Amino acid sequence: MPVDLGLSLDLSVVWAFVIAFAVFAYVVMDGFDLGVGLLFPGLRPGEERDTAMNSIAPVWDGNETWLILGGGGLFAAFPLAYAIILPALYAPIIAMLLGLIFRGVAFEFRWRDPRHRAAWDVAFTGGSLVAALAQGITLGALLQGIAVAGRGYGGGWWDWLTPFSLLTGVSLVVGYALLGATWLVMRTEGTTRIHARRMAFRLGVATVTCIGLVSAATPFLDATYAGRWFAWPSVLLTAQVPLLVVVGAALFFRALARDADRAPFLLALGLFALSYIGLGISIFPDIVPGRVTIWEAASPPFSQIFMLVGASVLIPVILAYTAYAYWVFRGKVGTEGYH
Repeated sequence: MPVDLGLSLDLSVVWAFVIAFAVFAYVVMDGFDLGVGLLFPGLRPGEERDTAMNSIAPVWDGNETWLILGGGGLFAAFPLAYAIILPALYAPIIAMLLGLIFRGVAFEFRWRDPRHRAAWDVAFTGGSLVAALAQGITLGALLQGIAVAGRGYGGGWWDWLTPFSLLTGVSLVVGYALLGATWLVMRTEGTTRIHARRMAFRLGVATVTCIGLVSAATPFLDATYAGRWFAWPSVLLTAQVPLLVVVGAALFFRALARDADRAPFLLALGLFALSYIGLGISIFPDIVPGRVTIWEAASPPFSQIFMLVGASVLIPVILAYTAYAYWVFRGKVGTEGYH
């Protein structure tokens, strides 16, 4: 049966945005609870840590739904990209999954096994750190380019480990910690909130610095990136992204200085959104940067249509459930909570 080429191209773009949305939703929703785990060493054992844990307890496991959607969507909609990216990034991806497992086990056992709570707290922080660092390294390894041979991965086992990927890994850890700190500012009271607000200011400075470093390094990875950012006249549009980052950072520190509750968290999410837009400017329409476009990696149009029908039903349901869960468990929390 003949296939309309325009339809095929449009479907590939639609699926690219669906996967991009799923990944961003994961970063937003799982980022702050990974951040809470990263902040655990800075919180006092007992009331502060229990309050922080209760602030994420009702929602933390549901947030990872978006990670599954992003990975499954990549496999189904862009199988060639999946076949290239996964072998190139097995090590950091496996590390991420092990970190998430460790974090999940520690999350439950710290309540059920109070005699060893200190050990479970270490596991909770360690799992959060490994997962966040691995996600950032994965992003950096993808952005710096993956060797392709024919229709498969053509590089070595350690190609993902470079100074740039370590920079993006550390940057994401810092960013997630900022999300965690501003989440605690919004959801807690007393000494927990005071400590979180103090950490949020320092982490805000560190996050803006990391955004600047990664943004400055990215155009030097590939001439294509530099062209997408600095070519005339598109530079008139792309220049608005760093400008908005500066504005967002100024508003963030102003909100912290005013001791606002919600604004720091929302503005921190805004900085993540702007960074994500910058990533999209750098790589779109490639899905394996510099090697494979979304159209070259796409599955047959009929497969994409079939999956899109299911996604058009499931994604609104997931969004509705997520919104309802956050609404039900809104407001400040204390030591007496979910558990």
